[in-house]
Amino acid sequence: MSSLAFSALFSGFLVVTLALRFWLGSRHIRHVLQHRARVPSEFADNIPLSAHQKAADYTVAKTKLGMVNMLVSAAVLIGFTLLGGLHALSLAVFHVTGPGMPYQLGLLAAFAAISALIDLPFDYYRQFVMEERFGFNKMTLGLFLGDLVKTALIGVVVGLPLVWVILTLMGKSGDLWWLYAWLVWTGFQLLMLVLYPTVIAPLFNKFTPLQDESLRARIEGLMQRVGFASKGLFVMDGSKRSAHGNAYFSGFGAAKRIVFFDTLLARLGPQEIEAVLAHELGHFKLKHVLKRIVVMFALSLAFLALLGYLKQQVWFYTGLGVDPLLLTDNNAMALILFMLALPVFTFPFSPLTSITSRKHEFEADAFAARHTDAKDLVSALVKLYEDNASTLTPDPLHSAFYDSHPPASVRIRHLLAAQ
Repeated sequence: MSSLAFSALFSGFLVVTLALRFWLGSRHIRHVLQHRARVPSEFADNIPLSAHQKAADYTVAKTKLGMVNMLVSAAVLIGFTLLGGLHALSLAVFHVTGPGMPYQLGLLAAFAAISALIDLPFDYYRQFVMEERFGFNKMTLGLFLGDLVKTALIGVVVGLPLVWVILTLMGKSGDLWWLYAWLVWTGFQLLMLVLYPTVIAPLFNKFTPLQDESLRARIEGLMQRVGFASKGLFVMDGSKRSAHGNAYFSGFGAAKRIVFFDTLLARLGPQEIEAVLAHELGHFKLKHVLKRIVVMFALSLAFLALLGYLKQQVWFYTGLGVDPLLLTDNNAMALILFMLALPVFTFPFSPLTSITSRKHEFEADAFAARHTDAKDLVSALVKLYEDNASTLTPDPLHSAFYDSHPPASVRIRHLLAAQ
C-alpha cells in the first residue's frame, strides 16, 4: 500500500466515524427530548416526572459535551497525524535526548502529557460544572488536583517500566516480538487484577469492612447459596467524589473482594442490595468475567500482531504524517500512531461488542431472579436509574453503539418475565 492510499483510507474512516458519531449523538438528544414530558408507563408509579426530566436534561448535557469533546479530539488527531504535529514533536524530543531509549520514552511521555493537558479542561468542566449543576459533584478542587498527581505518579512508577520492557522487546527480540510483548502484557494485566484492589485503589479511596452485621449475614448467606468465596466485604467512600452509587467486584482468584459505594448502601434496602449483588455474582458464576478476559487477551494478541506488521511498513508512518527517523528506533512512534489510528477503524463495529455484553446482562439478571426476588432487583434498578439520572428513554441505535447494558424498560420486562 502507498502512503497516499493509506492517508486516503484513514481520512475516509475518520470522516465516516465522525459523521456516524455526530448523527448518533443528535438522534439521542432528539429522542430523549421527545420523551421528556412523560414518564414511561412502566415507571410512572415509581419515578416522579421531575426526576425523569432531570435525567433527560443530564443525558442531553452529557451527550452535547461528548460531541464537543469528539470534535476537539478529531482536530487534535488530525493535528498530530496528517498535519505533522507528531513528527514535529518527535524531532523536538530527539533534539533534547538524542537516539536510543531516552528518545522513545521521552516521546511517549511528551505525547501523554500533551494529551492529558488537552483533556484537562473537559475533565474540569465535567466535574465542576456539569456534575455540579445536576447535584452529583462532591469533589473539591484539592481532591481533583490530588487525583491528577497520583494518577501521573502511578503512570511513571508502573507505566514507564512496562513501556520500557515492551520497547526493548520490539527492538531486540526479532520478528516475533509481538508474541513476547503479548505474554508480558498478559502477565501485567493478571498482576494488576491482584494488586489494584489492595495497592492502587486505596490511594484514591478509603475501604472499610462492612459493619452492618445483619446485611453482612444476608450477603454471606447469598454467597454460600451460590458457591462464591470472597476476600472480604468493603464499603468505599465514594460520596467524597460523587453522589452516584454503585457496587462492584475487584480482584481475581483468591483476591476477589466485594465493594459497595457508601451512597448505594444509604439508598437501597437490604433485600435490594442482596439482589444487586446476586446480579454481580451471576457474572462470576456464569463465567462472564473469565470470557471477557479471554476475549480481551485474544484481541490484544491480534492487535499486537497487526502492529508487528505495520511497524515495518514505511507507508504506515508517512501515511499518518510522520517521516521515520533514520538515526534511532521508531518503535515508540509506531505505538503512538497505532493507538491514534485504531479507534478510527474500529468504532463502526462497536455494536458487536455491545451484543455480547447485553446478553451477559440478561443472563446475570436471570441468575439474580433465581436466587433472590426479581421484584427486589427491579426496585433497586429503578432507584439506581433515578439516583444516577440515567435516562429511561435512550435512542435505541445510540444505545446499541454506546451502552453495555440494555435499556431500562427492556431489562425490567425481562426480569418480570423471568419471575
